[in-house]
Amino acid sequence: MAEITRENVLGYLENANMLEISALIKDIEDKFGVTAAAPVAAAVAGPAAAVEEEEAQSEFDVVLESYGEKKINVIKVVRELTALGLKDAKELVDGAPSTIKEAVSKEEAEGMKAKLEGAGATVELK
Repeated sequence: MAEITRENVLGYLENANMLEISALIKDIEDKFGVTAAAPVAAAVAGPAAAVEEEEAQSEFDVVLESYGEKKINVIKVVRELTALGLKDAKELVDGAPSTIKEAVSKEEAEGMKAKLEGAGATVELK
């Protein structure tokens, strides 16, 4: 009987279809009394689900996570992007994390993010 190596197993998995791999996983679970459902589902469905969610999302919220070291520059950019007064913009920046704008297009959100990051802020699009 030939010795089966890790490379043999990986080669098999590269060439097997998803039904064969699924059956193999079920056999391993039954034989050894383990479950691979959560890790396999996260590894296989996670990236695909994230791509579908990103494609389906058409509106984004621009969230200021932190203002960094250049708070005054960030306040100026927030005023420019939101048309808020100085006091309101300062409160918004001081209250980070805070939403700068809600339900904007992807292009507008990325533009806002670039301006804020250029001023030294940390920004997240949600």
